[in-house]
Amino acid sequence: MTEPVAYLQLDIHGKEMVHIEKDMNGYETKPLYTADQFHKHVKMTSKLRDKFIDMKMKYATFYSFSKEIYEKGNPFYSITEHDLMRAWLNPEETIEIIPTVKWFVRSKQPYQPDIVQGLPESGYLYLTDGGGYSIEYCEMTTFKDDATKFDTKEEAELWTNPLTEAVQLPEEGE
Repeated sequence: MTEPVAYLQLDIHGKEMVHIEKDMNGYETKPLYTADQFHKHVKMTSKLRDKFIDMKMKYATFYSFSKEIYEKGNPFYSITEHDLMRAWLNPEETIEIIPTVKWFVRSKQPYQPDIVQGLPESGYLYLTDGGGYSIEYCEMTTFKDDATKFDTKEEAELWTNPLTEAVQLPEEGE
C-alpha cells in the first residue's frame, strides 16, 4: 500500500475538510486516499472539464462548490462527490477527457475520387444538410466537420439508403 496523499480532518465545528498534509494545525487527520486510489480518472467531456475548472476558480473551497452539485440540471449532478473531490484536488492528472460522440450517415465504402482540387485523396462521404432536410435532395461531403450530426441512431437511420450507414463517431477530430 502506498502512502496517503489526501487526509480528512474535522474542523472545530465538526465539518469535514480535505488536506494534502498529514498534520494540519494540530487537528487529527485520517488518511482519505492513497496515491493508487487518487489516480483513478474522472471521465468528463472537454466542455464539462472547462466548466469544472471555471467553477474551481470561482469557489475557494470544495465545500462551497459542493453545495451547487446537488441541484438537478447541474452538469456535475451525475458524478459522485468522491470523484469530484479527487478532481478538485488534482484536475490536471485526474480528469480524463472523453470525446463527445454523435451519429453520422456516411457511405459504406470509402470514396476514391479522381484527383479533384481541394478534396482528400480518399475517405468516406458524409451526409450534409443539403439546404434543408429532404430525402429527395441530400448532399454528401468528405469533411466530417461539415456533416449533419444526429443525437440518436434512430434519427440517423432515417437518412440511410443501401449505399450508406449510420455510424457513431467522435464529434471532433478523425
